[in-house]
Amino acid sequence: MLHERANNFNGIPLSVLDLAPIREGSNAEEAFKESVSLAQHVEKLGFNRYWLAEHHNMPGIGSSATSVLIAHIAGNTNYMRVGSGGIMLPNHATIVIAEQFGTLESLFPGRIDLGLGRAPGTDQATAYALRRTLNSGPEEFPMQVNELQDYFSDKPISRVQAVPGRGLDIPIWLLGSSDFSARLAAEKGLYFSFASHFAPRYTVPALKLYRDNFKPSDTLAKPYAMVGVNVIAADTAEEAERLASSQYMQFLDLRRGEARKLQAPIDNMEEVWTPMEKAAVLQSLDPRTTIVGDKDTVRKRLRAFQEETNADEIIIGSQIYDLNDRLRSYEIVAELFD
Repeated sequence: MLHERANNFNGIPLSVLDLAPIREGSNAEEAFKESVSLAQHVEKLGFNRYWLAEHHNMPGIGSSATSVLIAHIAGNTNYMRVGSGGIMLPNHATIVIAEQFGTLESLFPGRIDLGLGRAPGTDQATAYALRRTLNSGPEEFPMQVNELQDYFSDKPISRVQAVPGRGLDIPIWLLGSSDFSARLAAEKGLYFSFASHFAPRYTVPALKLYRDNFKPSDTLAKPYAMVGVNVIAADTAEEAERLASSQYMQFLDLRRGEARKLQAPIDNMEEVWTPMEKAAVLQSLDPRTTIVGDKDTVRKRLRAFQEETNADEIIIGSQIYDLNDRLRSYEIVAELFD
């Protein structure tokens, strides 16, 4: 499944998670151009896959129409895998997702991943706007995954067929930040990705649950787990900490219920947050999974987390305001490839 051109760190491939950040003073058009630049850059550096995440009603995140943006990124790259990290399945009719990803796989054969989450990726009011009802919810997620697999099967059991989609081999990943998707991925023999970049405390228990209960399937003979990490790297530790303030402010906005675009970095976060707010933000952005620093710091912490989790792959997000700083951050990570 892994592309032969992918390089690796500590024996495993590294990948990229992109939210298509919309910067203060910019717009979605520029965000998408920057995502293409980043994708082309990391493909040359040897990263394995490039995923985009579905979020809604967030002025600083441009990846809401995830399938459309996947097509744009795949069309502007050559061989790197491109996919969703993830599609929030309760927001959609499963046949629509089957058709969208059937179309993507038909356009870019052998390059498309379908990562699925069961959260709405937004607030309740926006979830209602997406679905026009809240009668269905995350508890129906296992049934929706079954429906998707049926649509992709070459022997569908329903009169309704996904065209394109039927008979296509599109890897399905289950994404989670708790034990629910870990159990389901194990039961169904699917790939699993844990959102350790914002739920670090539950990472090791969820991975153990997945591996201990994994049942081989036609899709996967043995468990394959990927973990998420935030990395903000710069040539000096001081500059990396300054760049990280953009992500700190993004999490602070979420805590305060404020909606803003990604803010430019500042020199002193102590002027912005209270001690209680700081503690809450840093609890979510645990130093094990939010790595801020120079190359040596990134190497040590990335290796330590991979060895702690025994992850098969690490996917890296970097909410950095300036594109050039973002490109440089991934260059520093790539300098660690074996």
